[in-house]
Amino acid sequence: MSKTAAKTKTSLFSSTNTWEELIEDKDFVAVFLSDVLEDYIQKQRWYGGKSSRLKYIELSEYFRIQQNDEVYFGLIIEVNFVEAFYHHYFLPISFVSDEKFATESKILPIQLKNQKGFIIDAMHLESFRKVVYQRIKNALPIDKTPVQYHKTEGFEFPEYKSSKFLGAEQSNTSIIYNDNYILKFFRRIYADKNPDYEMSRFLSHRKEFRHTPKYLGSINIIDSENTNITIGLMQEMVPNKGDAWEYFLKEIHKIYKTIDYKEISFKDLPDIEMFSRTKISDVAPEIIDWIGLKLLSKVKLLAQRTAEMHIALGSEFEDTSFTPTRFNGDYTVWLKNRLTYQFQNRLNLTENNLHKLEGYSLELAKEFLENKNNIRKRLVNFDWTKLKGERIRIHGDYHLGQILVQDDDFCILDFEGEPESTIRDRKVKQPPLKDVAGLFRSFHYAIYSTIFNHQDEYKLEKETLFKFAELLYKYFVAVFLETYRAVTQENNLSIGYRHERRFLLEYCLLEKAIYELGYELNSRPKWTIIPLKGIANIMNS
Repeated sequence: MSKTAAKTKTSLFSSTNTWEELIEDKDFVAVFLSDVLEDYIQKQRWYGGKSSRLKYIELSEYFRIQQNDEVYFGLIIEVNFVEAFYHHYFLPISFVSDEKFATESKILPIQLKNQKGFIIDAMHLESFRKVVYQRIKNALPIDKTPVQYHKTEGFEFPEYKSSKFLGAEQSNTSIIYNDNYILKFFRRIYADKNPDYEMSRFLSHRKEFRHTPKYLGSINIIDSENTNITIGLMQEMVPNKGDAWEYFLKEIHKIYKTIDYKEISFKDLPDIEMFSRTKISDVAPEIIDWIGLKLLSKVKLLAQRTAEMHIALGSEFEDTSFTPTRFNGDYTVWLKNRLTYQFQNRLNLTENNLHKLEGYSLELAKEFLENKNNIRKRLVNFDWTKLKGERIRIHGDYHLGQILVQDDDFCILDFEGEPESTIRDRKVKQPPLKDVAGLFRSFHYAIYSTIFNHQDEYKLEKETLFKFAELLYKYFVAVFLETYRAVTQENNLSIGYRHERRFLLEYCLLEKAIYELGYELNSRPKWTIIPLKGIANIMNS
């Protein structure tokens, strides 16, 4: 039996139970979920419901994470929103009697049967992190318990030495072990295996693709409905010099500075057609002098690694969740329904936010609204019977921020998929050119955001810089496409004939730019020029 003096967030909760029995106490669970957890999780960086109104929280599942006498509880909590949808989150909890362990992660002060202390988020407790490491290290080849620990065959983890958090917490929580291994705990949970776990294990373990962190282990739970849910993913720690987004921003800034330094005139630079393919050796000397051979070589290498990732993903013939497949009517219906709904949402957002726009952004927004019927027609005009290429599992949220820069190479990571998509949608096989389109949109963003971030440092007007921006983008795309097409063709990955490739690339770029428009209108209206320009480029090509 439990009692509380007053239901406040700071009151001491009392229970006659021990810690090991506490989760069975219905009074505790009721108070913990309603009075305590609502306040706690809304302050966490990994909480994804900040733009919605929380209605109530329920406990969906709980399980023990333990070794010998050390017991922690893993909670799967269901957060229900006023807007009639819900999220599931993973929260491991621990009991500590010493307040010095509860400074960062205190959830609730509590008086148990045998002692007084605090319930905390167990992630902040080294003893919890050590238990998890030991359980993965000692995992058996076949685990049929509700909490399943797995380690890759033939790999032996060394003894535990240390653990620490990796940088700032985002949507997940990552722990670095022994400065060599990284365990990503998934905070937002889906009733299925996480795509990041599936793709990481498939690429690095099954296909030995060397340009993604090596899969080393995982934690999955089997819930009360016998669904396999991924909680954690253990990978090799990859030495790196930051992500490709930061790298490209620095290099593009130098390119704009070069315009001033070398007094380059735009009319002296040779133009190329959008989506043409160009070998670096065929790029005009004036362009090499402006952009630099080093950065174009990086774009070429990125194309090669992207192609190799897709070749690995398209080379499976046993595991049906990874075998290549053709375009068909079901896929087309799924695609059209998804995109027409999203497009209508973006139209409404644009109409409601026109007052926030000015200049070229406002001009492009009006053009977008006037052109809505043509854009809708373009989205609906997807005739699968004319497409000969294959659909495969893809990265799904591929951009420069998902790529690490190494000394002379790249490493691709984070295969969770598009944040707005359902877990089922993230696993739908797609044309590999959708990933290519994602990367091209990322190039476009890097090229334009550099102008916004450093405008005062350049001599030329913004509108003139935009012309250089579009030309730079065309050359990035041309160099990338030449290598990507050559490598995929050599390895028999079917991405379609020339007209099909162009159609799919434009279609996916349009889809991506429409998707981005929602974020920019809600968060950074001044940046809406980037997706709007992307949409205009496709519609006017």
